[in-house]
Amino acid sequence: MQIRDFRPIDAARLGEIFHLAVQATPEAEYSAAQRNVWSAAPIPADRYLARVTAGAHRVFVGVDAQDDPQGFIELQPDGHIDCFYRDPRHRASGIGQQLYDHLEAHARSAGLTRLHVEASDAAQRFFLRQGFAALRLRRFDRHGVEMHHMLMEKHLR
Repeated sequence: MQIRDFRPIDAARLGEIFHLAVQATPEAEYSAAQRNVWSAAPIPADRYLARVTAGAHRVFVGVDAQDDPQGFIELQPDGHIDCFYRDPRHRASGIGQQLYDHLEAHARSAGLTRLHVEASDAAQRFFLRQGFAALRLRRFDRHGVEMHHMLMEKHLR
């Protein structure tokens, strides 16, 4: 697996990965209604591309030997990790760890002193292993469905 910068041609595949990953979330963590309001369908390529180019995101993409994206992670200039998803068909590949390690190394080299994220239940476990602290649970409504995530942060020294 190799990590590289996002290319506009990746947009459709990343929208698909996002949707597949959300829909693969276990029922014990998020109900079908929650998963469907989070991602009812893959994000269209033009919408994904507009979102990441408008926000000055750095998007790192994990690709296989054929340069096919298998996962991605997004970093905003203030240290916010916006999206972090991998194709659920590649669960034990180590791509999540590789993507995170690449992002943290980039953040450190860019002089960031703090990373922060709104983590799903499953992502919380990953971020705790990376040294993040859980700050508080945030509940919110999305189209009439109650959602939640954990606000987390890590100070970089």
